[in-house]
Amino acid sequence: MGLLLTLSGCLKIDGKQYTELSPAFDIKSYFNGPIKAWGIIQDRNGNIISRFDIDLKGHWKKNIGTLEEDFHFYDGSTQKRVWTITKKSDTLYEGKAGDIIGKAEGKSYGNAAQWSYTMDVPVDGSTYRLKFDDWMWLMNDGVLMNRSYMKKFGITVAEITIFMQKQKKAKK
Repeated sequence: MGLLLTLSGCLKIDGKQYTELSPAFDIKSYFNGPIKAWGIIQDRNGNIISRFDIDLKGHWKKNIGTLEEDFHFYDGSTQKRVWTITKKSDTLYEGKAGDIIGKAEGKSYGNAAQWSYTMDVPVDGSTYRLKFDDWMWLMNDGVLMNRSYMKKFGITVAEITIFMQKQKKAKK
């Protein structure tokens, strides 16, 4: 069992396998306007330890985007994160947010995108510095599936699953 846990912490997704898949995931286009999301956090044993909804709103000026995330956890707590995302090339992105350590690095691959970043995560009165390996896959009908693998010392200690759906823009 220990070997299995060690190996599962070392698995790495190769984004190249998604390069030719559709629908094409354009980060700048998808994260423009309102998005509704639903998610869970699971511990390393697969137990759900938290559930939440997110209201997202993105807007872009040229190659600089702002993505506002308002988390509503089912225990009544809330959290807000504001990302500044820079499109560096057709496939490379960079992101910053108040609770992210340094910069997030993003890369798109056909219908998928991968983000890597580090965050200090509060848990039961302590704070843990975790590395996030964040994968998103665009599905049909404006649905985006997001899987985040939170790692400490290269071992996955928790996972986040989020489903997002583009919403119609409000008429002015």
